[in-house]
Amino acid sequence: MNIDSMIDDIMDSYEKQGGINRSGAENFPNRQNVVSVLQDLQSLIFPGFKYEENIGTGNLRYITGLHVNRIISILTTEIQKALVFVVSNKDGGEANSTEDEKKEIQNSHCYPLAEKVVCALIKEIPEIRRLVQLDVAAAVRGDPAAMNKEEVILSYPGLEAIVVHRIAYFLYKNGVPIIPRIMSEHVHGKTGIDIHPGAKIGESFFIDHGTGIVIGETTVIGNNVKIYQGVTLGALSVKKELQNAKRHPTVEDDVTIYAGATILGGETVIGKGSTIGGNTWVTKSVPAGTVFTK
Repeated sequence: MNIDSMIDDIMDSYEKQGGINRSGAENFPNRQNVVSVLQDLQSLIFPGFKYEENIGTGNLRYITGLHVNRIISILTTEIQKALVFVVSNKDGGEANSTEDEKKEIQNSHCYPLAEKVVCALIKEIPEIRRLVQLDVAAAVRGDPAAMNKEEVILSYPGLEAIVVHRIAYFLYKNGVPIIPRIMSEHVHGKTGIDIHPGAKIGESFFIDHGTGIVIGETTVIGNNVKIYQGVTLGALSVKKELQNAKRHPTVEDDVTIYAGATILGGETVIGKGSTIGGNTWVTKSVPAGTVFTK
């Protein structure tokens, strides 16, 4: 067994194929750090529910402060890495940038921009909490098996996917690259629910069961919408040149979509108050108040 030869082969693959997370300006965001921050954010939204904390009336402010400071410290650095990576790969890629140029990029506006968006996210937490409380209430109201809101918060995968999405969506719409997708794919792996961080989702959103749900990047979902497992809100075409077009459907207020339904296309609108039956295939708009079962 020639270990040196095997190491040489691996080193050679680094040179030929790339994919090395180096230090300094080339450093890519750390997935573990992003997931850790996501836990802190969830702890701010539901103090004491998700992770073990000895919370009392006397120390809640102190614990909240710990989470806030951890988020600012870690997430600012990770967003800075993402911004530097994107900028340094723009217009020809990092291979065409000198080390001095990379250092200049790293020390210029990226860190202040990262810090600004993280502080904006912290400021947004009360609004995210308001939206999530409406999502919890929708689950209690919409699922006969839900005994109370605490059960929903502790155990429903659909709610966890929505909570993470509301965080990731805020970062996405504020121009943060890479990090929102890390968050969405982390919760996708945990729940089987795949929501692109770019999807726009209204108030009181309820995902029941949830496994196998796919919601594409340009999807727009209104208020009081209920979706069951196996639903796809997808694109009719996955051509790369349509990257900046609206590819995914619009679902208006008060719509219920049952298990296994597939709804495709950027011009497809599911009208207000409609019901889409299970295992249906929808590629054209459905008028308001329709029960679609074909």
